[in-house]
Amino acid sequence: MSPRHVDRERTSSSTMVDFRPQRKALLFLAYQSLGFLFGDLSISPLYVYQSIFSGRLQHVQNEDAIFGAFSLIFWTLCLFSLLKYAIITLNADDNGEGGIIALYSHLCRNAKFGLLPNHQASDEELSTYHSLGGSNRNIPPSPLKRFIEKHRKTKFALLILVLLGACMEICVGVLMPSISVLSSIEGLKIEAKITNNNMVPLISCVLLVGLFVLQHRGSHKVAFMFPPIMILWLLSIFMVGIYNVIKWNPRVYQALSPYYIYKFFLVTGKDGWANLGGVFLCVTGAQAMFADLGYYRQAPIRAAFLSKNLSAVPISFYASIPDILFWPVFVVSALAVIVSSQAIISSTFSIVQQCHAFECFPRVKAVHSRRWMPGQTYIPEMNWVLMIISLAVTIGFGDKNHIGYAYGIASLIVTFVTTWLTSLVISLVWHRSLIVSIAFFILFGSIEVLFLSSYCMKIPKGGWVPLLLSAVFMVVMFVWHYGSRKKYLFDMHNKVSMKSVLTLGPSLGIVRVPGMGLIYTELASGIPASFTHFLTNLPAFYQVVVFICIKTVPVPSVPHKERYLIGRIGPKSYRMYRCIVRNGYKDVYTHENDFENDIVMSIAEFIQLEAEGCSGSLDRSVDGRMAVVRTSGKFGTRLLMSESAGSEEGSSTSLPGALTVTSSKSPTLKKLQAMYEQQESPELNTRRRIRFELINTIYKDPRVKEELMELVEAKRAGAAYVIGHSHVKAKWNSSFVKQFAINLYSFLRKNCRSPAVGLNIPQICLIKVGMNYHV
Repeated sequence: MSPRHVDRERTSSSTMVDFRPQRKALLFLAYQSLGFLFGDLSISPLYVYQSIFSGRLQHVQNEDAIFGAFSLIFWTLCLFSLLKYAIITLNADDNGEGGIIALYSHLCRNAKFGLLPNHQASDEELSTYHSLGGSNRNIPPSPLKRFIEKHRKTKFALLILVLLGACMEICVGVLMPSISVLSSIEGLKIEAKITNNNMVPLISCVLLVGLFVLQHRGSHKVAFMFPPIMILWLLSIFMVGIYNVIKWNPRVYQALSPYYIYKFFLVTGKDGWANLGGVFLCVTGAQAMFADLGYYRQAPIRAAFLSKNLSAVPISFYASIPDILFWPVFVVSALAVIVSSQAIISSTFSIVQQCHAFECFPRVKAVHSRRWMPGQTYIPEMNWVLMIISLAVTIGFGDKNHIGYAYGIASLIVTFVTTWLTSLVISLVWHRSLIVSIAFFILFGSIEVLFLSSYCMKIPKGGWVPLLLSAVFMVVMFVWHYGSRKKYLFDMHNKVSMKSVLTLGPSLGIVRVPGMGLIYTELASGIPASFTHFLTNLPAFYQVVVFICIKTVPVPSVPHKERYLIGRIGPKSYRMYRCIVRNGYKDVYTHENDFENDIVMSIAEFIQLEAEGCSGSLDRSVDGRMAVVRTSGKFGTRLLMSESAGSEEGSSTSLPGALTVTSSKSPTLKKLQAMYEQQESPELNTRRRIRFELINTIYKDPRVKEELMELVEAKRAGAAYVIGHSHVKAKWNSSFVKQFAINLYSFLRKNCRSPAVGLNIPQICLIKVGMNYHV
C-alpha cells in the first residue's frame, strides 16, 4: 500500500464524526437549561392569575372571565414564548450569544452603526468577524442601512434604545427575585394563618439575602440540583392542575378557544383591559431564555422548551393545593423560586459586563471562577446593589401585585426593544425584504403596545419603580459613554506624532534603564501624551517599551491565537513596540502570570517575521506593519521557555542549544527588589516563574539576534506597568449640560474600580502617571 493511499485513508477516517457524544451533550445541556433558564417561565402560576384578577376584578366569579384569562395566557405563551422567541428570535443569535447587546453587536458588525472609537480595518479580518452570520459583501446596502450609517443622530438613537433595554434588564434583575420570593412565601398566610402583614415581607427579605449571598459563594457545586428541583416543580403544578380540573371543572379545555378572549373583555370591560398587563407576566421568562442563550445554545433550549407542560391553576395557587400536599409543594416552590432567580441575576451580570465592554458602564470587576457555572460571570458590586434595591422594593411595597406591575413594565419594555432590534436584524443581517421586517415588528410590536397601554394605568401603583431606576441607570450609562468618548478624542488630538518621536533619536533623549515598560493606553495608533508627560518629569525609561491597547471588537469572543496584534513604533533601534489586545464583549480580561510571557513571545515572533519578510502575515497600519503573530506556524519556537521554582535572576540553569542572557540589574537592585516583593506581596514568591532562553541558531541579520537578546534581557530584569491616572474636567466655557455630564463622569471615575484593579495589574509593579483632561 502506498504512503499516499495510507494518508488518504487516514484523512477519510478522520473526517468520520461520531455524533453520539454530540447527542449526549445536547441532552445534558437541555437537562441543565430546564433548571437554569426555564425557571422564570414556569413559576408564573404563583402570581399570574392573582395579578389578572386584582383590583376591581378581585371578586369576579364568572366562568367566562376565568376561561378567558386562561385563553389569554395560553395564546400569549404560544405567540411570544414559542413563535417569537423559540422559533424566530433564537435564530438572531450572535454566534450562540443572545440578548439585547448581542443583537446590537450583530448590527454593528454588519453595518457602521457602532460608536466604538478605536475600530480598525484589521478587526474585520478576524476569523469570527464575518463567519458569525456576517453580511454578504456582494449584496448592495439597503436604503435603511445607508440612512442609519449616514446620520450620526440615528446611531445615537439606536444606542439609546439599546441602553434603555439594558437598563430595564437590570430592573428585571431587581424585581423578579422580589415578586417570586414574595409570591412563594405568601402561601404561609393560608396554611400557617399568619395575620401580621409584615411577616411575609420580612421572611421574603431573609430568603432574598440568602439568594444573593449564594451568588457570592458560587452556584457550580449546587447547579446539578437545579433541574431536579424544576422537574419536581413542573410535576407539582401539573398534578395540581389535573387535580383541580377533575374536581372542579373538566370542561376547562374549552378555554383554549380564542372565543373566550372575546368573552373575557365582554364580561370585564374596561377593568379587564386595565388588568391585561397581568397576562404578560406568564412570558417574562422568555426574555431570560434568549438573554442566557450563550450558556446553553439554541438546540438544548428548544428541546427543553417544547417538553414543558404548564397547566392552568385557580386564582389563588396555594388555595388550590390539597392540605396533605401543601408543605411539600410549598418547599418545592421556594426552591424553584431560588433556581429561577439565579438565571435572571446571571443575565443581569452578563448585560452589565457587555455594556462595560462597549464603554457604556462604569468600570466593574467581572469574575470567572470554578465556583460559578461555565460561562457565567459574577460582578460583586452589582450583586450587592441588586440585593439592596430588591430588599427596598420588597419592604417598601410588601404586595406582590404592586411589584408585579413594576416587573411587568420592565419586562415588556425589554421585549419591545428586542422586537425593534430583531426586526433590524431581519432586514440588515438576514437581508430579508423590508416588508418581512415590518410585518414582524407590526405583529409583535402592536401586541406589546397593547399590553403596555394597559400597564400605563398601573404606573401610580408601582409601575413608576422601573421607570425611575432605569432613568438613573440610563443617565449613568450614557454619561459614562459620553465621557469616555470625549476622553478618547482628547487623547487622539493630543497624541505625539511620529515625526516628533523620530527627532528624539534612538535614546529618545533620556536614560534607558534595564527592564521592560508596559504602557497602557486606549489609543490603537500613535503615542499617548501621558508618555511624554512622564518623560518630562522623569527623563528615564526602560530599555524596551511596549504600548498596550486593550480594546473591544463587536464579536462575542476573539480566538486566543488572534487576540494579539503586534507592531513596531519607530526604527528598530528605538526598541518600541505596540501590542493591541482584542477582546470580544463576552471575554473577561484576566491579567494572569502568563500575560508578560505572551507579550515577550509575540514580540519575538514579530521580530522574526519582520526579518524574514513575511509580508503575508503582516498588515499595514499608521505606525508601520502589524502582525497577528500567533497564527504563524513557527510561533513558540523562537524562544525557549523553562519553568523555575525560584526567582528568575537566581536561576543559573540553561537549556541545551540556548544562549544564556544575564540580567543587567545590579546585585543591589536585585536584593532590594526581592526584599520588597517579600514584604509587600509574599504570593509573588510562590507563583510560577518562567525563564526565557535565546535559541543558539545562525541569524542572517546579526541585528535580529541583538534585538532578541535585548528583549530577553529586559524581561529578565523585570516589567513595570505604566497607566494613566487622569482627572477629567469640563472646559470653563462649556454649557451647563456638558459640565454636568463631565463632572458626573469624573465623579464616577473616582469612585468606581480603578483601571489597575479592572485589569488585574499587580500593584507592586504599577506606576501611575497623573494627567488633567479639559474636554
